[in-house]
Amino acid sequence: MAKNNKLVVPFLKWVGGKRQIMPSIVDLLPKNIKDLEYVEPFIGGGAVLFHLQPKNAIINDFNVELINVYQVIKNNLFELIEDLRIHENNADYFYYIRGLDRTEEFNDLTSIQRASRVIFLNKTCFNGLYRVNNAGEFNAPFGRYKNPNIVNEPTLKAVSKYLNSNNIILRSGDYSETLELINKGSFVYLDPPYHPISESSNFTGYVQGGWGALDQIRLRETCDQLNAKGIKFLLSNSSAPLIIEQYNNYNITTVKANRAINSNGSKRGEVDEVLIRNYE
Repeated sequence: MAKNNKLVVPFLKWVGGKRQIMPSIVDLLPKNIKDLEYVEPFIGGGAVLFHLQPKNAIINDFNVELINVYQVIKNNLFELIEDLRIHENNADYFYYIRGLDRTEEFNDLTSIQRASRVIFLNKTCFNGLYRVNNAGEFNAPFGRYKNPNIVNEPTLKAVSKYLNSNNIILRSGDYSETLELINKGSFVYLDPPYHPISESSNFTGYVQGGWGALDQIRLRETCDQLNAKGIKFLLSNSSAPLIIEQYNNYNITTVKANRAINSNGSKRGEVDEVLIRNYE
């Protein structure tokens, strides 16, 4: 078996990234994972995908701009790298690029320019997190970093090579549309927006419109359907009472993660998260 390429790692910083709890995720994967098609309907930054580097996968995200970045890295790598070199690390330029999605000009951008914009904003915005308001407009402020790594060429090249040398299907839409396509030969890893443990920690700024309790319940109903079809799934979420209650028929493992999504520094630190699965 070919060894995984260590350079294939997330190219964007994404809220709730999974690198910290990766050992726990890997421990809980099905023993026969290598024989199954890997399916990830909320791909985000792709930490688990890039860690596992499956040969056959379907990845999806509701965020069209995010999936466009994956597609451009796959299909137009060199044009993307050239466009990334054009960007300037100063506040005036940052706010001009950030504001493009509020103008008609945005419709004239090529897919390459749109992907380049997302990467640039992610590398230069405050805290490096992709965040949109309810209108779907990027709204994180300028980060004032001395030397942000805007053109991370080794990672982009490695990810492009991975996407091109394997059978990786890229989709953008509601997660349920992707899950309708699969059968028992698939394994599904689900990383939805986490349910807030408390109202003050409600950070759902990366999905337009946010996610509420009804969205979490609908997802659990979808997991029940996967289970009924004999499809194995692993799901990560917060340890909020609603989540524990919804998935009480499944195997729940509690893991600790350091999370810094609370604006109040003293509220950062270890929090309980859960990994939920429908197999032993």
